[in-house]
Amino acid sequence: MNQPISTSHPVLVTGATGYVAGWLVKELLEAGVTVNAAVRDPGNAAKLRHLREIADRSPGTLRFFEADLLKPGSYAAAMEDCRLVFHTASPFTTRVRNPQRELIDPALKGTRNVLETAAANAAVDRVVVTSSCAAIYTDAIDCQTAPGGTLNEEIWNTTASLSYQPYSYSKTLAEREAWRIADGQNRFRLVAVNPSLVIGPALNPDPTSESFNIVRQMGNGTMRLGAPKLGIGAVDVRDLARAHVAAGFAPHAQGRYIVSGHNTNILELGKTLVEKFGDAYPVPRKSVPKPMVWLLGPLMSGISRRFVTNNVDVKWRADNSRSKRDLAMTYRPLKMSMEDMFQQMIDTGAFGK
Repeated sequence: MNQPISTSHPVLVTGATGYVAGWLVKELLEAGVTVNAAVRDPGNAAKLRHLREIADRSPGTLRFFEADLLKPGSYAAAMEDCRLVFHTASPFTTRVRNPQRELIDPALKGTRNVLETAAANAAVDRVVVTSSCAAIYTDAIDCQTAPGGTLNEEIWNTTASLSYQPYSYSKTLAEREAWRIADGQNRFRLVAVNPSLVIGPALNPDPTSESFNIVRQMGNGTMRLGAPKLGIGAVDVRDLARAHVAAGFAPHAQGRYIVSGHNTNILELGKTLVEKFGDAYPVPRKSVPKPMVWLLGPLMSGISRRFVTNNVDVKWRADNSRSKRDLAMTYRPLKMSMEDMFQQMIDTGAFGK
């Protein structure tokens, strides 16, 4: 992808310390862009160190701004003179006690906050929102009712709720709110990037994305007896960052883009690790029978039997052709992404060795 990147105006990245945002900031800085990085605490030197180190060896300029997803107007200063806004800030976790407060409010109110500020800013002409395939589907079984059994950008998630898959519900509400605001104004063009499960190494030293919890279980013995064939899609975080850049700078980019490199499942992710790490770590090599997951899942990992029924041994398929055509996307091999991620987790002591 050789998309020309304009360096004439600063670019805002919300949630700049996040897993995906870190690689996006790196791409922009290396292209010579001035990045306005919106973070909760610009004074937290430890949390920002990795971004400062990237900036120090890049031609671009990095500037930090304090902003709060739940505080209306707090992104105004960071957005000043920006023609392009990347809104990446949103929590990705399935371990929550209060879904409304921990997932829905930050995703929905944060999106509203950022996009309403953009709509009031005469400089902004494009906003790229990091949505998710979770705004398209809840369970792998939803693929069976999609055209040709394959998810596409025309589909919206209609089965998630506050009580079932609240993360997917939060992403759906947030993206719908983004389109509602975008459709009600004529200042900026909205582009939504909808990734599947994001994998690959992190730039931030303490990533909180749910994908690290999944891969941690592949190395710490949790999945030593096997892993479920739980249907998912996967995309490398570095490829996803490139997709964001193209969504921001490609003149013709518009609408929603499924950004997913592989139709796969949890077991297949684990099996990519066997060749390089199988002698030293208890990575999964075989599948756990669905009846066993159905029986023990609620007891051992808290997943519901409805979730097991709808996702285990169910194939997941999505059409990524729009991303290839409009964003010139290519996707690196699944094995490379998983090996790089696992090696980094070894190096940082994630498995306790």
